[in-house]
Amino acid sequence: MSDAKKIDAYIAKHTKWCGQLAALRAILTGTELEEAVKWGSPSYSLDNKILMSLVGFKNHCAIWFHQGVFLEDTKAVLMNAQEGTTKGMRQLRIFEGDKVNKRLVKAYVIETIVNHRAGKKIASAKKTLKISVELDAVLKKDKKLDAAFNALTPGRQREYADHIASAKQEKTRVTRMEKAAPLILLGVGLHDKTKNC
Repeated sequence: MSDAKKIDAYIAKHTKWCGQLAALRAILTGTELEEAVKWGSPSYSLDNKILMSLVGFKNHCAIWFHQGVFLEDTKAVLMNAQEGTTKGMRQLRIFEGDKVNKRLVKAYVIETIVNHRAGKKIASAKKTLKISVELDAVLKKDKKLDAAFNALTPGRQREYADHIASAKQEKTRVTRMEKAAPLILLGVGLHDKTKNC
């Protein structure tokens, strides 16, 4: 099934919001944005970057502006869905009975494209790796294990470090370290077995 048909089906599935989602889609497809389905929702990209998405929920539908923090929201209609968690994304919610303000949405869409072309984006914050005393001691003692650990991706390093450090008792941290060592030497992640199932 093509993305266009998947989006048709997505809109049809959200019977309460069909009119609003179709109106939003018409605005977005009238631009240079590329339409696709990402994370199960209609998404609109430029230069392989998702700039906007459409979503339907129980009590509202919305257009998400992935870098919406840069929009000049003079009407104060954009909201941060998860204050303290979401840094850049903003959404314009539409409730039952609301009509889509096409002029406003189109202005935000154009401004989003201009901001993207200007290179405005929120850089993701790098997470610092917290290594437990037990892991640090073993890595300093075993150079082969240290080299294998440093060769892992940052995500895999974090999996091991968090798993070992999360144990409350030192004995458990040591046991977890002993069990992790052979996997680290193989260059696999802690949860790779379950991810491939």
